[in-house]
Amino acid sequence: MSINRFSARRVSHKPTERGQAIIVIIFAVIGLFGMSALAVDGGNAYQDQHRAQTAADAAALTGAISRIEGADWRAAALEIAKSNGYDNNGITNTVELNTPPLSGVYKGNPEYIQVIVTSHLRTFFGPVIGLQQITVVAQAVSQSKPAVYGQMFDGYAVVSLAPHTRCDTNRKAFWIHSEATLSLEGGGLFVNSDNPQCAFVSYGSGSIRINDNSPFSIAGGASIQKPHLITPFPPQVGAAPIPYPPAFQMPKIGCGSRMAEVIEGTNTMTAGNWDDDFPPEGVTNLESGIYCIQGDVLVSGQRLTGSGVVLYVQNGQVRFTGSSEIQLSAPKSGPLAGLLIYMPIDNRSRLALNGNSDSEFRGTILAPGADIRINGNQSSYGFHSQIIGYYIEVDGTDNVIIKYLDEQNYDAFKMPEVILSQ
Repeated sequence: MSINRFSARRVSHKPTERGQAIIVIIFAVIGLFGMSALAVDGGNAYQDQHRAQTAADAAALTGAISRIEGADWRAAALEIAKSNGYDNNGITNTVELNTPPLSGVYKGNPEYIQVIVTSHLRTFFGPVIGLQQITVVAQAVSQSKPAVYGQMFDGYAVVSLAPHTRCDTNRKAFWIHSEATLSLEGGGLFVNSDNPQCAFVSYGSGSIRINDNSPFSIAGGASIQKPHLITPFPPQVGAAPIPYPPAFQMPKIGCGSRMAEVIEGTNTMTAGNWDDDFPPEGVTNLESGIYCIQGDVLVSGQRLTGSGVVLYVQNGQVRFTGSSEIQLSAPKSGPLAGLLIYMPIDNRSRLALNGNSDSEFRGTILAPGADIRINGNQSSYGFHSQIIGYYIEVDGTDNVIIKYLDEQNYDAFKMPEVILSQ
């Protein structure tokens, strides 16, 4: 009898264990559905977030470009969002355009366009756990800066444009050595190289003197042998670099079919095209105008004067020696007002600036692809110039004065910019 009772008790537990197992299985199935919903619908939401962000970025950039071009930027932005899958139908998605932005760090700034893409994504497995749809929001902000006419490079008197340089070559971004002193007033010095050790190099007794509050800025780092010769010290390092080629409109220069000529019986030359070395022998005076020069500009041990002149050196080098008396000034009016010497960006020849104590330069010296060497010039007038080159080297034993005055130098259109800010 005891054996039968024991067997009965074992049989009475089996239905209860089966019921518990079914409950566990049901919960496991529900959990698997939940995990499936999370995996599938979450993956779809992630992909939709990526697509929406791409659409917002594209719409913001297109809107900014269209606004600069004077087109209907709102229509352009909506069209590009539609082509990326968001048609602003008000049901599955909306595309909101705001200028100025209604929120964020650029709130209230009319240079910025804010694009907000909101997408309502229906779920597949989500309804099992009560999730009917997922809402995705993506935002982008773009900046549209129109072309601005004004001084180049924020009024720095001397600018070295080379974006990348090395320490072990003679073509450093900016290099001052020997006993030369570069004395600046009205504008500072900018070195664009990102080299962290030697974007700016000062050897020996090479000295920089900025005589006012103008900035001394270097994108990379500085190697300075004698800090007491640098004013201000230390210079600002880690400055924001300038894009290269620089984002401004280069001068548009031409001499047409007119040929430069030497006026018979004089030492004076008329403006125009010149296919040989410049100036020709015996010429010491230049009439006002543009000189389009195919050869080299070589002035050694002689006098050269000219008022209202532009020297457009298309292919060759420029070399003024210390024994020469150079008195040149740029035009005061017209589209090339303030431009004295221009070497186009593809002319990578050397430009050597020198002269005796009576020399005077007035106007911008723009050579964005050239290796500029400033050597000497004891003139108390010096350069009333903005000097812009790829590499710049300063040497010799003299005090070189550079006084920048915006009204005496060339202004240019800074190209319009479109920036995706966030």
